[in-house]
Parts: sequence; C-alpha cells; structure tokens
Amino acid sequence: MSRTPSQSPAVDGAALAARSPIVFLHIPKTAGQTIHHALATMVGKSHVSPIRTHTQAQGGARQMPAGHALYSGHIDWTEIDALPGDRFTFTVLRDPRERIASFYFFLLKEAEALDAAALNLPQNYGKKLILQRSAEDYFFGGPENFNIFILDHYDNFYTSYLATRKMRGRPELKTLDRQARLDRALANAGQIDRIYPISDLAGLERDIAERFGAKISVAGTYANAGPMAREQSRWPKLLNRMATDKGRAALEAFAEADLELMNRLGVAM
Repeated sequence: MSRTPSQSPAVDGAALAARSPIVFLHIPKTAGQTIHHALATMVGKSHVSPIRTHTQAQGGARQMPAGHALYSGHIDWTEIDALPGDRFTFTVLRDPRERIASFYFFLLKEAEALDAAALNLPQNYGKKLILQRSAEDYFFGGPENFNIFILDHYDNFYTSYLATRKMRGRPELKTLDRQARLDRALANAGQIDRIYPISDLAGLERDIAERFGAKISVAGTYANAGPMAREQSRWPKLLNRMATDKGRAALEAFAEADLELMNRLGVAM
C-alpha cells in the first residue's frame, strides 16, 4: 500500500542534516507548534533533534547536537555556527504585547484545568500563583525568585533572546542600557535568514517551497492555541485585569524595546 504524503517525509532528511539543516528558533506563543509539526513531517521525525527546550540539555550537553535535519524549539542558539554553513535559520515574531497577553491567558487556562494535587507540585508553582494572585500581583508582586521568571519570560523577550542567543539570557544584559541591548539584538539578527511576522506565515511556506522543493501548510493554522479566538486582541483584556495605572504602565514597558526592535528590523505586526 502506498503511503500518503502526510505519512512520509517530503525531502531527504539525511541530505538536509549533512548540508542544509533547518533551524527554527521557536519563541513561545508564536504559532510554533504548528510550524514544528509541519517541518517534522517534511524532514521525517527520525531526523528531528530531540532537544526541544533549553532545559533538556543538562550538564553541558549540546542544544543543537550534530546530525539532524531540523532543530526546533525553545532553545538557545549559541551553537548555531557549528552547524553546516548552508543551514536555514528562521524565527517568527508577533506583536509583543499580544505575545505577553497570549502567554498569560494560556498559562491561566492550563492552571484552571489542574486539580489541587497537581497545583501543589513544584513544577506547577507558577500556575498556582496565576490562580491565586491578581494579574498585577502575578507580574509584579513577588516573591523574588518568581519575579526572575517573570522578567526572563515577559520583559522584552525578543530583545534579550536575540541579544544573548539564550532563552533566559536577560541577566547578561543587566549592565547595558536599552540602546546597547537593541544594537546587540540587531547585530545577532543578521545571523538569522528570515524573521517572519506571524501574520505572514505564507512567506515561510513560499521559502520552504523555493529552498527545499517541499510544501508545508502553516498559514492560518494554529496548534496549542489559547482560550480566545485568534482574531481577538488579548492585550486590552490583560490591561483591564491590572488594578492600577502603575501596573498597566509597568506591563507596557515589557514591550517597549521589542516594539522598537521589530520596527528597526522591518517586521510588521
């Protein structure tokens, strides 16, 4: 029996691994699951790097181990220069305010689905807090160790990720002012072949077709979506949950550098 296209790779994964691997730098809440699944099917799942998050590589293990056709996930990209030179590296950005709000409401939805026993597990500490606290206290009310998590994941994440090439690289930028951070992010962005706005994933489809001769379908398709319709703006809803003007201003500051970065990169929102 012949296999349908969805059941078999559309390209030679081994050849890609040797000459032209694909590197998808997946920023949370930017349609990454949809893109990953499409590309994994294209290259064949056996040719996909097993490292999907930076926390999986422990004890100095590589986040981009050699010999794979697809590197995709919430991963650092400090090792990218060790990959074959004809690699194709890309990422996807969306309005950073919408990303912040989407991340918040996604975690809230996940927390609401957990029972009391699950919420008390150490790995769900943040989800327990998101249920217990107001939005303003969740973002700005401490405790200190959780404040670090908030800053690392919400505070101008695009800028810190591009500037340091790390998912949690923000502490490395603490001595730099905003302009220096942006300059470093822009310089590193030159190592990325394409930066797509989430509103134009058809551009990714075209580039994959032109470069690899394969068809993927990702535009307008979103796996792992949050609780609201895609066309709904989440940012105003999150601002409405903030109790004070001070809290709203502090949350807006979490997107200021990223908005400037996207403008300077020429990436539309």
